[in-house]
Amino acid sequence: MTLTRPEGKAVRGAGAPPSWWRTRRAQGWLYAAPTALIVCVLFVAPLALVVWMSLNRWPLLGEPRFNAPDNYTKISDNPLFLDAVTFTLKYTVITTILLSALALGLALLVQERRPGVGFFRTAFFLPGAVGFAAAALLFYGMLNNDFGPIDPMLRALGITGEPVKWIGTPNMALFSTIALVLWRFAGFNMLILLTGLQSIPIAVYEAARTDGATRWQVFTKITLPLLRPTLALMLILSVTGSLLAFDQFFIFTNGGPDNSTVSMVMVVYRDAFFRFDLGGAAALSVVLLIALVVLNVLQMRVLRRSK
Repeated sequence: MTLTRPEGKAVRGAGAPPSWWRTRRAQGWLYAAPTALIVCVLFVAPLALVVWMSLNRWPLLGEPRFNAPDNYTKISDNPLFLDAVTFTLKYTVITTILLSALALGLALLVQERRPGVGFFRTAFFLPGAVGFAAAALLFYGMLNNDFGPIDPMLRALGITGEPVKWIGTPNMALFSTIALVLWRFAGFNMLILLTGLQSIPIAVYEAARTDGATRWQVFTKITLPLLRPTLALMLILSVTGSLLAFDQFFIFTNGGPDNSTVSMVMVVYRDAFFRFDLGGAAALSVVLLIALVVLNVLQMRVLRRSK
């Protein structure tokens, strides 16, 4: 629709965007195009391929054959995967609780500016700069009963009288791996929480102290509620990383002893590269992805809802 001025010149209708807006919109598409291309190539296309593979019998060598939904129905027949689900959930719960508590304690410890606090912040964060594979090999070398230094030190101090089977029993292998994860990620999560703590206005704390609030009341009524978005981010990263755990178990325990530390991702890896069943491994990956999305959505709703 166009309107006509008294002089007879046509003007643009009210609903049509001006030319500068079209130019800005085109510029926005151009700026976003490289990132969109990278996301499509590195995420959308592989995800679509995995979904398609999960609907086919896809051997490592040979032609794929459509067999939906056989790859999904046979998941329940995989006893190793069902055991891995139980173990991974157990590992996720324990790791998330301990890691969150430790990271929050470290963040509160170095929150205020005081002499030497910069040194402690750096020291707590330094393990996060070590590669996860390197950290797993480091712990394996330290805790190995044949050549590791930890057992001789404990015996020399009289703490233990015989070698400790750090990765020789299911429980010790689990808790040794959790110790590795705490050492590696506590400083990183501390940094996330420290960012949230320092975004809380100091005036809020001063007003609470003026009103006679105790340290516990300040922590429970001010710090935790205002830290909720940051806690949500940290918990999502922790839970997602725990459910997708692979490096620590593959390198540190190799799934042992007796497959007691096999995670869900390790089952996917074994199905794909030991049993050469790429279709079944893809189906497990899709199920794991859906579970992660649902769990993260639930976490976001629970942690970010207003009181």
